[in-house]
Amino acid sequence: MLDIGRRARKAGRILALASDAERATALRNAARAIRDDADGLLAANAEDVAEARAAGRIEAFIDRLQLTPARVEAIASAVEAVADLPDPVGRLLATFNRPNGLVIERVAVPLGVIGVIFESRPNVAADAGSLCVKAGNAAVLRAGSESFRSAARLVAALRTGLEQAGLPADAVQIVPVRDRDAVGLLLGGLEGTIDVIVPRGGKGLVGRVQAEARVPVFAHLDGVCHVYVHADADLEMARTVLLNAKLRRTGICGAAETLLVDRAVAGTHLKPLVTALLDAGCEVRGDAATQAVDERVKAATDEDWRTEYEDAIISAKVVDDIAAAIDHIETYGSHHTDSIITANGDAAVRFQREVDSAIVAHNASTQFADGGEFGFGAEIGIATGRMHARGPVGVEQLTSFKYRIHGNGQTRP
Repeated sequence: MLDIGRRARKAGRILALASDAERATALRNAARAIRDDADGLLAANAEDVAEARAAGRIEAFIDRLQLTPARVEAIASAVEAVADLPDPVGRLLATFNRPNGLVIERVAVPLGVIGVIFESRPNVAADAGSLCVKAGNAAVLRAGSESFRSAARLVAALRTGLEQAGLPADAVQIVPVRDRDAVGLLLGGLEGTIDVIVPRGGKGLVGRVQAEARVPVFAHLDGVCHVYVHADADLEMARTVLLNAKLRRTGICGAAETLLVDRAVAGTHLKPLVTALLDAGCEVRGDAATQAVDERVKAATDEDWRTEYEDAIISAKVVDDIAAAIDHIETYGSHHTDSIITANGDAAVRFQREVDSAIVAHNASTQFADGGEFGFGAEIGIATGRMHARGPVGVEQLTSFKYRIHGNGQTRP
């Protein structure tokens, strides 16, 4: 394990100095390698899925893990999209002209070596690896035991792409064992070779990372996302957005987990929305007002408001007004993604100003919480903290900066 960090550090130094054309070529080669290995990748994934099913994993988990020909193509296309992004390295971020004649420039530089710990989604290996390469960073990836075979095939394709471009393959590495002790070594920084950790997973993983990490972390908390149907919401829009936000893919972090309905429209909007969810196969757990509109609604507990179900389950509640909705979100949410449905511009402005989440939407599904949808090509995660990066973490967020000073012999008095 320690040797992985040392090799990543050495390769990262070379990658940081490579041209954007070289890095982009490596990624296009990797995309081609993913397509060429589609059959092998799907076979490896089938083994991962079979093992997960045998372990009794729920269908939402299986959905996150499973690859199809269409998903493999989407992974390859995402790698190509990252290759085509503008070069994030060397960007001139600011210039200061000082009275003494000094010119000071702030310039974007790679972060260094990024450790990514993820669980069930094999596509994270390709997304994270390609974003790191584009931003001139080395990546050390620790896949969950459930996605290990699939992730290893994707990392092999990335390494092939790097080698074909004349760049060191060790710029992207996967921890070769499933041992959970490997996570602890990564969190310890591998003797100073890891510069930042990105966790992608559930509460257990994120909690361990936050408790044990000895290097900076891009916080990625669970996605307790809300859809708030305001007093001035159009019912048909609310229904369409809600069903997409909850049920398009129930296992992703941007899936809505709680529905809040303003009391002013509960009489007209609550029953149709709850019925639409139930009829679509979604279990609803609600407060007394929600239970009253349909006997199929189960009673919600206080824990439900804090739960990321990652399944076809949603909690629902009637709130007195927009202030109560914001208070509920701030009390129970995870600062990930929250949406308001309203035709009232002032209400939308207030919601987006006061809800302290990484992504705050107006009249749009929470499932747009995705780097690809933001035009980032892909994402290494959705950061829910407040330091450095927030929301979808793309190539620009995978850089830091340094200062360049230009003088003509100035000395400090």
